[in-house]
Amino acid sequence: MSDPRPLIGITTSDDKSQIAWLFDWFAVWRHGGRPRRLSPSRPLPERLDGLIIGGGDDIQAHLYNAEVQLDVRVDPQRDELELELLERFIPEGTPVLGICRGAQLINVYRGGTLDPDIYTTHEGLKRRRTVLPRKTVDIVGASKLHRLLGVSWCRINSLHHQAVQETGEGIEIVARDREGLVQGIESRDHDFLIGVQWHPEWLIFNRPQQRLIRALVNAARRQQTAQAEA
Repeated sequence: MSDPRPLIGITTSDDKSQIAWLFDWFAVWRHGGRPRRLSPSRPLPERLDGLIIGGGDDIQAHLYNAEVQLDVRVDPQRDELELELLERFIPEGTPVLGICRGAQLINVYRGGTLDPDIYTTHEGLKRRRTVLPRKTVDIVGASKLHRLLGVSWCRINSLHHQAVQETGEGIEIVARDREGLVQGIESRDHDFLIGVQWHPEWLIFNRPQQRLIRALVNAARRQQTAQAEA
C-alpha cells in the first residue's frame, strides 16, 4: 500500500549535519507530510507534492550579477539543483517554501538581487546568529504570509548575513525586521511561493511558525489530490 501522505522535498547540501536534517524532517512529519531529502548526489523523485528550499551556504554571486565574495562558502551543484527544481515544479503549481537561503534563491530565480553582506552595507547593524527567537519581524497585513502565520508581528531567529535586495518579477516584500531588513517575500503570481529569511523548523514550540509549515503541508495535500484527479 502506498503512503497517502503528501511528498515534501527538502533541499539540503550533501554534507548537512544529521541534527539539522532531523529538524527539517520533524517539521514536515509532525504536520502530516512525508519528508524527502534532496541534495546534489541524491536521485530526484518523479514527482513532489510540495517543496522546501532549505537553508545553507551562500548563493553564487554571478547568479544575481554581483561581485564574487572570496571569503564565503558556496555550493554550485546545489544552486543548479534548486534552480532546476523551481523551473520544474513552479509551473505545475507545486507549493514552495523558501527558508533563509531558500528565500534568497526564490528571489534570484525570479530575477532579483541580494545584499551580499548585510553587515558591511548597513553600518552599525548588530550581529546576530542564533537559532533562538531574538529578532522581531513585522508582517504586511493582507499578505499571504500574514494570513498563514495569523499574526502581524512575530519573534524569529537569525542565521543569515545576506538578504533580499531588489525583488524579482512578481515578488513582493511582505515582512521586515525592526532594522529594515527584508525577512519575508511572496509571489503575487502563484498560490504558494513564499520565502522567509528565518528558520521556522528550529522554532518547534512557536505556533505561528508551525502554522507556516502546516500550511505548506496542507497545500501539498491539495496538490496531491489535484494531480490524482487529473
